[in-house]
Amino acid sequence: MSGATGTGGGARRLAVTRAGVLFFVALAVIAADQATKSWALSALAAGPHHIIGPVYLVLTLNSGAAFSLGAGSTPIVETVALLIVCVVLWHSGRLARSGGPTVMMAVLGLLTGGALSNLADRVLRGHHGAVVDFIQLVSWWPVFNVADAAITVGAICLVGTLMWPGRSRSGPHEPVQEGRDNE
Repeated sequence: MSGATGTGGGARRLAVTRAGVLFFVALAVIAADQATKSWALSALAAGPHHIIGPVYLVLTLNSGAAFSLGAGSTPIVETVALLIVCVVLWHSGRLARSGGPTVMMAVLGLLTGGALSNLADRVLRGHHGAVVDFIQLVSWWPVFNVADAAITVGAICLVGTLMWPGRSRSGPHEPVQEGRDNE
């Protein structure tokens, strides 16, 4: 291809780059979550480990949704997780093509990676639809895993980017909106 492809080629490359951010973040979350879950299954089988202060590593199997809500409703949780992943991927594809902020793609990558990793746990690990949880910050807070943390951080960041959209637009490849300070 020649250098005179116009803005269409650049826009396509930028859309691919944005989609790449989502997939890189999602794959990183999946890899970290699955590795730590495998470690937890072997290292914590003998019992909990105290880390520091109120932080413990405690092996649990969660058959419910986040924070162990709806225990035993695995088919419903799996279906909802799959629907959420499909909606996020569909929306992120549209967002990448329309020039959405790269930060939003990373946020969607956190959500996608966390949801897919927990879904893989439910389907592939053989714990009757339960996910491996092992991080306990305080005794009154539910035990969670890396995927849960990614989903929580992703959801908080999603709310932040939706509440303050102008802050996430100015990146190295993204134009600053007219009338805004270039921060």
